[in-house]
Amino acid sequence: MSTHSPSSPERRSFLARLNAGAASLAALAVGGVAMAQEKSAAAARVFEPARHDKDDWLDKLPGKHRLVFDTTTAEGLALAIAFTNNFIRVNRAEYGVANTDLAILIIARHRSTAFGYNDAIWAKYGKALAARDKLEDPKTKAAPTVNIYNTAEFGDLLSNRGTTMDALAKLGVQFGVCSVATRANAGRIAEAVGGSAETINAELISNLVSNARMVPAGIVAVARAQERGYSLVTV
Repeated sequence: MSTHSPSSPERRSFLARLNAGAASLAALAVGGVAMAQEKSAAAARVFEPARHDKDDWLDKLPGKHRLVFDTTTAEGLALAIAFTNNFIRVNRAEYGVANTDLAILIIARHRSTAFGYNDAIWAKYGKALAARDKLEDPKTKAAPTVNIYNTAEFGDLLSNRGTTMDALAKLGVQFGVCSVATRANAGRIAEAVGGSAETINAELISNLVSNARMVPAGIVAVARAQERGYSLVTV
């Protein structure tokens, strides 16, 4: 009967293969752990925006499609009004989407903020509101005494082409008016005509166009709307 010594070539080969297999299993185990850790880290890096109760009104606007316009100039607001009208019309005609299925928000901030105020404010403070940007009534060429984007009388003389803010409001469009810019407007009016900036600020806030609300800051409202699923259009 033949015997093999502990150091025979066959035994050494077997042990080498066994060690190699164990090393491979260990490597696979380490690799699996590393992959699981990487997946866990990647999941942790997925961005989830914080929610604030102050912004919950954005989810209360009815609609299967959400759109927000960011406007910072008078012309930008006029274009937003025209584009909103197109958006509503084409969704209805081409897709059969009812107006109530569209959540549309137009933000008036920076130099478009003044058009968030109604005719009573423009009749009283139009000259002061128009001064910085030299805004004109397209017919009289004087400072407007009405909100020029809330009357159809100017037609094609303005980029909103006769579509008014009130008309859009009746279709469910919401307007957000910047509180920061409103306070600045109140200060400019107070300087121009005299009076208390605080009192004028309160007056502006209480005289917004239809279906409008004050937002803490226009730029913040634009960001929050996107975080809640609104597609952004800048004009």
